[in-house]
Amino acid sequence: MPNRRLLSKIALCLVGLALCLLAYTQVARHLMPADVPAMAPRAEQANRIMAYKAARKLELYRDDTLLRSYRMSLGGDPQGPKAYEGDQKTPEGSYVIDWRNPKSMAYLSLHISYPSATQTQYAQQQGLTPGGNIMIHGIMNGWGFLAPLLRHMDWTDGCIAVSNREMREIWSLVPNGTQITIHP
Repeated sequence: MPNRRLLSKIALCLVGLALCLLAYTQVARHLMPADVPAMAPRAEQANRIMAYKAARKLELYRDDTLLRSYRMSLGGDPQGPKAYEGDQKTPEGSYVIDWRNPKSMAYLSLHISYPSATQTQYAQQQGLTPGGNIMIHGIMNGWGFLAPLLRHMDWTDGCIAVSNREMREIWSLVPNGTQITIHP
């Protein structure tokens, strides 16, 4: 039979951990964007995104005109295309920005339509899931102060990350339905 003192200490630690997590979620809620940026006028919006993984560059275009260019961070194991959930790779190929989340766990996020039917089939043939929820997003809520450090590291689970300031700009310039091509 376990020692009562040990059980008391474990229970106290668990209560303390729960209180810390509750406090953090309350603080993080206040750090989330209160004012979501408005969309730019249609004539100023991007209609194409190009991401170059090797160069760590994300570019927004309106037709053939480059609107903006950003340094991006990728998944923790960025070389090669994403094949399954947990591989830490950022997908490669052509996709669409199909929805957005103003209250995501990272500062604002635009969803990339990965996986395709072919990618899903490939992962399933390997006995794996393809993953999903691949986004363009800012820094994790509450951690924006780390942007100068994080922009020089690949730290996501397969997403494309930029600074929060840059994400506000991207959010306003990229409507749902925008094509994105992610190059190796």
